[in-house]
Amino acid sequence: MRDDIKINERAAAIGDRIIEKLETVFDPELGLDVYNLGLIYNLDLDENGVLNVTTTFTEMVCGCIESMPVDLKAALIKLDEVSAVNVEIAWSPRWKMDRISRLGRIALGVSAR
Repeated sequence: MRDDIKINERAAAIGDRIIEKLETVFDPELGLDVYNLGLIYNLDLDENGVLNVTTTFTEMVCGCIESMPVDLKAALIKLDEVSAVNVEIAWSPRWKMDRISRLGRIALGVSAR
C-alpha cells in the first residue's frame, strides 16, 4: 500500500485486493488508474463492511468528476468483505504530480521530478 494513503487496520487486511480494484478505475483523460495517479487519500473499512474512500481529482474541472465515484463504488463493492462503498471528494490537500507512483510515471513518461 502506498505511504501517502491513510488506511485503517480492516482495510489494510485486504489492502492488496483493494489495490487490484482501484487499479481498474481509470482517469479517462490521462489513461492511468486512480491508485497509481495518487488520487486516493483515505480508505476506511468499518465493522459492518462499509468502505469509506476519500479521493480527489487532478483538477477541479476534471471530466470524470461524475463518473469516477460511480466507477469506484462498482469496482470496490465486488470485494466479499465490502457491503457498501461511500466516496467522499476532497480538494485539500490539493493533488500534485508528485503523488503519481513510479509505475504511473513510467506509464505516462513523466520524470521523477
